Amino acid sequence: MQRDQFSNASTVATRIAAGDDRTTYDRISIVLHWTTATLVVVQFLLAQIWSLTPRPTRHLMIVTHMSLGIVLTAVLIARIGWRLSPGHRAPPGEVGWIEHAARTVHYLLYVLLASEAVLGFVLRWSGNESMSFFGLQLAPPFPPFRKATNHSVGEAHDFIAWTIIVFSGCHAAAALFHHFFLRDNVLMRMLPGIKRRQ
Repeated sequence: MQRDQFSNASTVATRIAAGDDRTTYDRISIVLHWTTATLVVVQFLLAQIWSLTPRPTRHLMIVTHMSLGIVLTAVLIARIGWRLSPGHRAPPGEVGWIEHAARTVHYLLYVLLASEAVLGFVLRWSGNESMSFFGLQLAPPFPPFRKATNHSVGEAHDFIAWTIIVFSGCHAAAALFHHFFLRDNVLMRMLPGIKRRQ
């Protein structure tokens, strides 16, 4: 009996971590999801390795990071808009705390990504530097912050980046657990070009 209860609790926990709210995903949702995931990983890797590179390469990586950050912001806005628009979000298969918890995981990731995007703009502009979007310079719309405040913004930007990676890693690990051990549809529903089981 205890083993069954533990197994059920484990299944519920991984469903929540995987963001399984029993919806089916359309092609645009799948493209936006994987574009977001790819950009998050690339952005994180750029930020981790540019300090190890010589100055010209570092500058190019920072400019690329800014440009892709703006692209990620646009993708995030599109993803939220698509998710909220009528007809692009199937109703959950059941109601209750499991569905609320699954949605909370998704919403938390949205909030973290949105916060990271805002902090990226503020970090650059508060240091009295322009944002670069593939060569187009976006000048600061407000006066520079004090150096200590700018540093704090940078630390918050770094902290949220790591938080996103940790949550995304748990999200991915839970989806893989569902696919390989529980053998359900959590991962398959979000893979492009694969006919998903009903």
